[in-house]
Amino acid sequence: MRQSIESSLVRAGHFCAAYDDGVAMSRSLVRSTMDLLVLDWQDMRPAGADLLHSVRRVAGEHVPIMFVSNDGSEESMVRALAGGADDYLALPLRDAEFRARVAALLRRAYPERFSAATCFEIGPYCFDTIRRAVTLRGEPVPLSPTQYRIAALFFSNVDRVMSRDHIFATVWGRELREFTRTIDSHVSRLRVLLAIEPHNGFRLQPVYRSGYRLLRLHDHVLRE
Repeated sequence: MRQSIESSLVRAGHFCAAYDDGVAMSRSLVRSTMDLLVLDWQDMRPAGADLLHSVRRVAGEHVPIMFVSNDGSEESMVRALAGGADDYLALPLRDAEFRARVAALLRRAYPERFSAATCFEIGPYCFDTIRRAVTLRGEPVPLSPTQYRIAALFFSNVDRVMSRDHIFATVWGRELREFTRTIDSHVSRLRVLLAIEPHNGFRLQPVYRSGYRLLRLHDHVLRE
């Protein structure tokens, strides 16, 4: 089952990481960024509701969770959904339906990425998704294509940890297989170019052994 799920997601253009149990996955979630989790209701350890609660504690409420299982009973499906799962799919896997459900979960969780709008505004920043350009308080900020992609990733995932491997896969389109300072150099330059500072309402925070998080500061923080 795992291979068919992984193959289906890869064909749909997603990067995947597979884990043998919930413990290994939870450890990875501490330092890595996952946009969506596909779990087995029965065969992973811990299983069922215990697995769901364990993963939610680490991943948070924002990340969508789908269960795929041989157990197609109404009782298990209701327990999963009532416990906080976002979807539940009984086997056998129907490839087109599975990918459609994944796409729907991603659209709901990350609307900025899938919006048909040609621009999105956040604080004093405006991102033109057609021209791939950014303005700060109405003034254009000159960014390279790579810098724009990194900036758009951060500003469409405010308050989420973006791990280095996730940044690399999203921006460069391939897996990060060895340590590199490329991402850190780009982020450092981006912080200066976009003036990501408290007076503009944001702070770009390094996260130890993981990556970065763009924090949106509240009014009381800005006044201090």
